[in-house]
Amino acid sequence: MNTTTQTGVSGKLPVRNPRTGQVDYWAEPISESELEQTCRDLRRHQLAWTNGGLEHRLTVLRKWADEIERRAKDIGHAEFIDTGRHRLSHEVPLMVAAGLRDWCDKAPAILKAGHRDGRSASHPNVTFEAQLVACPLVGIISPWNHPFLLATLDAIPALIAGCAVIVKPSEITPRFIAPVMESVRAVPELYNILRFVVGDARTGQAIVERADMVCFTGSINTGRKIAEACARRLVPLYLEMGGKDAAIVAPGADLERASTAILRGSAFATGQICFSTERVYVHESLHDRFVDLLVKKSEALSLSFPDPHSGHIGPFIFEKQAAVVDRHIDDALAKGAKLLTGGKSEVLGGGMYMLATVLTDVTHDMLIMQEETFGPVTPVMKYKTEDEAVALANDSSYGLSAAVFAGTAEQAAAIARRVEAGAISLQDAAVTIAIMRDAEKTSFKQSALGGSRMGPNAVLRFFTRKVLVLNSGPTADMQDLAERAAA
Repeated sequence: MNTTTQTGVSGKLPVRNPRTGQVDYWAEPISESELEQTCRDLRRHQLAWTNGGLEHRLTVLRKWADEIERRAKDIGHAEFIDTGRHRLSHEVPLMVAAGLRDWCDKAPAILKAGHRDGRSASHPNVTFEAQLVACPLVGIISPWNHPFLLATLDAIPALIAGCAVIVKPSEITPRFIAPVMESVRAVPELYNILRFVVGDARTGQAIVERADMVCFTGSINTGRKIAEACARRLVPLYLEMGGKDAAIVAPGADLERASTAILRGSAFATGQICFSTERVYVHESLHDRFVDLLVKKSEALSLSFPDPHSGHIGPFIFEKQAAVVDRHIDDALAKGAKLLTGGKSEVLGGGMYMLATVLTDVTHDMLIMQEETFGPVTPVMKYKTEDEAVALANDSSYGLSAAVFAGTAEQAAAIARRVEAGAISLQDAAVTIAIMRDAEKTSFKQSALGGSRMGPNAVLRFFTRKVLVLNSGPTADMQDLAERAAA
């Protein structure tokens, strides 16, 4: 099927089912005139939303959490069709609702701590009072790998701050938008300041041209284009652009624990997670035993085909991603890597699937150790010294997250402090999600641009800070200043 031709004829966006490989849904994109009017409407209602006060906003958002739970089955089913993941897709709406309530519980303390009132240290008669002014309209462009969860990652804190929000999820996985918008419409105050819209890259570009702040999750190439567009308009932005997470297994590590955690970090959700484990460095004294365990555990995993309710590894959501992973495996094998289990993608029932795959004898001149793979592949490389392990882990243009396994948590932390990544799991892998609303972190290198999207700053970044300065003493006089200068 010629997707471009189909899109041009129908005016709709073709959506592929990852389990069948067939286009079985056509998404109606928002027109530019509709988008323009939507942005105007959101801006018109934003002032009342922010002036209504924090408690009002939290009341409304808690109502939304209730509506999400009421429609959890519909939202989960829509995401399941687009991602091919049954259990996880049906868990996500409940995760979003729980996270929404948790943010509401934390928000009063976050905003209280964000205010800075006091007295000047150099001028005793001068006092100041902070004012947090919410960004009027936040534009969010979210990815296909976790459609609903990542569409709300920035949206919920922005709404708490008092912003109006427009979200354009990926056109690859848009089916969840309809049931989510039903939950939004069920809360009229929320519908006034929150919209999820269907669209492609052109829609995303139009949002970037209209928003007062942009949040993007996706590839480096697209992130760079958005950054350039925001720079021209001088509007702030927050970008998260993927990772190539390293895991270090040091002497003394519990290999059973490390192999289990690293396999989960590599293969969970078919490896289609930005913080999945994509490079593993194991001390030479542990390498063979670790690899034996990893291979054995990898071979125990099965594909969730033909029954989506069974198995461990679902299909690739985006068929082009399967081609990327295959290319990385081919490149590695051509340069001397060994394939111990798994292999390239295969077509089953029209969908693209891949077994958990383990490669050894990999080197840093291979694509699989440098570029983001985004598949259920675990490449393992041995090292001799801690300095070498750290150097290898840091030899990347990415710095999203990482993992370290050692004899003790203290030993793991000592190594982790030398690794250039924003969040580092100790004695486990890919557990950043557990502290997303609690701890702030900033990713390194090309993985991100902007401040922390986690912890208190997730909310505070959506404010412009004003300060009201009061001088309760005599005001300075130009003649007095001149006389002092002359003296």
